[in-house]
Amino acid sequence: MPLSEQEQRLLDEMERSLYHNDADFVATMGARSGARPNYTSLVVGILVAVLGIATLVTGVIVQQPLVGVLGFAIMFAGVLVAITPRRSGGKAQARGPARPTKGTRRNSGGFMDSLGERWDRRQDGHDR
Repeated sequence: MPLSEQEQRLLDEMERSLYHNDADFVATMGARSGARPNYTSLVVGILVAVLGIATLVTGVIVQQPLVGVLGFAIMFAGVLVAITPRRSGGKAQARGPARPTKGTRRNSGGFMDSLGERWDRRQDGHDR
């Protein structure tokens, strides 16, 4: 179900406010959202994690705690390799703050202030 025109405007205003007020968060999330997963490191990480689980189970079977701890460390390293995002080497550029388009106006008070003003107008019966 598509958004109504009012909901779409509210969503656009929230997005502009986010870009305007929290540029660091936007830069962090923008860089991650555009990055493709590195399947090679994912597969290698999963294989290393499975090897670590096998070593851990072997340590339990032969009743050698040191082998079990080593297996856990290998498993942990494999998971880290699998979930750590690849380094882009400067290829991915962080998106800067969004600029308002031609038909929009920029509030100096921010998104929450405009919501408060709308709420006050609605309570007074002016915005129906």
